[in-house]
Amino acid sequence: MRPSSQPTPADRDAAPRARRSRFPARSRTGEDPALRAAYRLCRRTTRRHDPAIHALVQLMPAVLRPAGWALWAAANAVDDLADGPDADAAGRAARVAAWTEAFRGDLAAGTSTDPVRHALVDTALRWRLDLSGLRGAMAATRDDTRGRHFADWAEWRAWCTEEIAPWVDQVRHLFEQAGAPMTPRLDRQHDYRRFIDGAQLTDVLTDLGADLAEGRLLLPREALDACPGAEDALRQGRWSPAAAALVGTVTDLARRWVTRPALTRGMHPGAATVLDTSARLLRAQLDAVDAAGPALLERAPRPSLPTRVRILAPARLRTRLAWSLTPLTVPAAPPAPPVPRRTPATARAWEPAAEDTALRTPPPHPEGARPPRIAADRMPTHVAIIMDGNGRWAEQRGLPRSAGHRAGNVAAREMVYGALEIGLRHLTLYAFSTENWQRDTEEIAAVLEATRRELDEGPVRDLDVRQRWSGNPGKLPEELVRSLLREERRTRARTGLTLTVCLNYGGRDEITRTAAALARAARAGDVDPDLIGEDDFARHLPHPDMPDVDLLWRTGDEQRTSNFLPWQATYAELYFTPGHWPDADRRDLWQAITAYGRRRRRHGAAPLVSPRKPAVPTRPE
Repeated sequence: MRPSSQPTPADRDAAPRARRSRFPARSRTGEDPALRAAYRLCRRTTRRHDPAIHALVQLMPAVLRPAGWALWAAANAVDDLADGPDADAAGRAARVAAWTEAFRGDLAAGTSTDPVRHALVDTALRWRLDLSGLRGAMAATRDDTRGRHFADWAEWRAWCTEEIAPWVDQVRHLFEQAGAPMTPRLDRQHDYRRFIDGAQLTDVLTDLGADLAEGRLLLPREALDACPGAEDALRQGRWSPAAAALVGTVTDLARRWVTRPALTRGMHPGAATVLDTSARLLRAQLDAVDAAGPALLERAPRPSLPTRVRILAPARLRTRLAWSLTPLTVPAAPPAPPVPRRTPATARAWEPAAEDTALRTPPPHPEGARPPRIAADRMPTHVAIIMDGNGRWAEQRGLPRSAGHRAGNVAAREMVYGALEIGLRHLTLYAFSTENWQRDTEEIAAVLEATRRELDEGPVRDLDVRQRWSGNPGKLPEELVRSLLREERRTRARTGLTLTVCLNYGGRDEITRTAAALARAARAGDVDPDLIGEDDFARHLPHPDMPDVDLLWRTGDEQRTSNFLPWQATYAELYFTPGHWPDADRRDLWQAITAYGRRRRRHGAAPLVSPRKPAVPTRPE
C-alpha cells in the first residue's frame, strides 16, 4: 500500500490527458463543496502517488470512482503516518492510532474536518460498506511501526491477509453494491488470496530500496535463508550475486501468484477486465523489477509508458462497453450528518461484531434447563451434526415435508443456543447434501428458501456467532449465495461460536475440489509434488482452519455418515440417536457432549493400562 515512487516524466506527460475527463462532482457527491473538494484531493493523491492504481480506478464504473479514490487515499494516509521518518516508532504508532480513533468518531458523526476521512465516511455511508475489517488493517499498520519479521511464507501471507486484504475487499464490495459483482467463484477463493499476496509481494519488491533505507526487509526468513549472504548484502546496500538470486526467486514467485487466469471465470465482464488489467500491470511491474538490477536499491522501478498504454488502452475500451451495457445501482446520497454520537448503524459499519453492544445472549430454555458442567479436557472443540428425519417427522403428522424442514430450522437454532451456553467453539450442521438434489423440486425449494430466510431474518444473526458455509456454489440460487457470503463478512470478527452450515455439500466433492486446488498450486510452483503431505492438502480445503471433528452426531435412527466431512471426521466419535431432528433441543446436544466426555479417545494408540491391573486377563483357576 505504500507509494511506490514519485511520478515519472512520462506520468506527468500523461496527466493533462487524464485531466480532460472532468470529475462530475455534483452528480456523484451532491452539492456539498467541502465533500467535492475532499474527493478531488483523494483523486489527486491517488494519481500522484500511484498512477497505476489511478489508472485501474479509471476502469471502474464512473459512479464508483470517487469511492475508489477515497479508499486508496485513506490507505495511503495511514501508511504515510506509519512510515514517516520524522518520528520514532512509538510516535508513528501513536499517529496511526489517533487517525484510526478520529475516523471512528467521524463515522459516528457522519462527517469529518479531515478531507480524506470526510470522503471515506461519505463512501462508507453512501455505499453501506462494512468497514469493521479496516479496523484490523489499521491496527496491523500501527504494529508495523515496531518492525515486522516473518519466519516463513505462511506468516508473511497471514500479515498480508490482515493488513492488505481488507482494503481490497472493500473495492470488491463496491462492485457488488453497484450490481457488477467482482466476487470470485467460491472454488477460486484460493486463487483470490494468492492474487492479493502477489500484489503485496510486488509492492514489497518495488519498494525494496526505500524500505532498506529505513531498516526494513519485508521478506520471510524462509526466503532469505534460501540465498545465503543475500540479507547481509541488501542491508549493506550491496547488489551481490546472492541478492540478485533472492530478488529473482521472489520476483518469479510473485509472478506466479498474480497469474491466475481462471480467477475471473464467471465474473461480470467489466469487473473481470479490471482484475485482469490489474494482473497485467503487476506483471509489467515485476518485469521492471527484473530489469532494474542494482538500480532497484536506489529507486523504485516503473514500467515504460508504451507498456502501460499497451495494457490500458484496450482495457478502457472493454470496460467502457461493459459499463454502458450494465444497469448499475446508484445509491442515494447518505442522510444529513446526525448528532455527533454513535448510532447503531454507524457502529455496525466500523466496530467488529464481537464488540457490538447489540449482541445478545441466547434466550433461556423454555423449561429453565441449564447446561451441565463439563471438564475442559472432556469438552469437544468441534461437534458436527447430521440433521436427519425432518421429512419423516412431517409425514408422521400428516404435514408436507417442507413443514418438517421449517421445524428443523427451529431445532437448529436450539443447537446454536445450547452450543453458546455450554461454551462449544465449533458447530457444523449438515443442511443440504449434493445428493439431496434428487428430491422433489418443491421440497428442495422449501429447504433453500428457509435457509435464505434464516440468514436474513433469523435470531442467530444477533448472537456472538461467526457464521460461514461450506459446499459447492454450483446449482445454488445466486441470491442465497450472496446472503451466505454477506453473513460470512458481517460476522467474521465475532469470537464466540463458529457455526458452519454445509449447503450443497458432499465430502467427496470437497476432496475432489481440494485436490484440484492442490494440483493448481503444484503447477504454479507453490508446492513440490514430491513433498506433498497431509498439511499441504489441509491448507487447500475450503476452510483450512476448521478443526477436526471430535463428535459426529446423527439423528433419525440412521447409522451412517452419508458423505459428511470425511477428511475432518476421520477420528470423530460417532453418536446416533433415534429421534427425528425437529424433536431435538439444546438438552440433546448437552447429552451428546456429556456422552462424549465419558469416552476415551486414543487416535490409534494403545489404551492406557492401570498399574493395578494386569495387561492381559489371567485364566481362571
